[in-house]
Amino acid sequence: MQKLTALILTLIMAGCAFPGVYKINVQQGNILTEEELTQLAAGMSRSQVHSVLGTPIMISPVDPSQEYYIYTFQKGGGDIREQRVVVYYENDRYTHHEAELLKETPAY
Repeated sequence: MQKLTALILTLIMAGCAFPGVYKINVQQGNILTEEELTQLAAGMSRSQVHSVLGTPIMISPVDPSQEYYIYTFQKGGGDIREQRVVVYYENDRYTHHEAELLKETPAY
């Protein structure tokens, strides 16, 4: 009985000392660079903008003249880093964009 108890306690203690589970890097969305954004010109159609930037993650359900390109990166369960680009249209023609890019893109 004492041997069984000692074995159970040893297994429990060994479980407590386990270093943890490997956590993968998670990235989602559109990776955009300043170079790609400089290719945009006023008056471009949506399809031309999409050929430069790719398909947007979201089109605003309230205002379809806005498209969102969002990229998130989480390294090994740590903090989530995010970049966001909002593209604006008027009469389905590109007018301007607002961008909050990461200083460096972790995926590269």
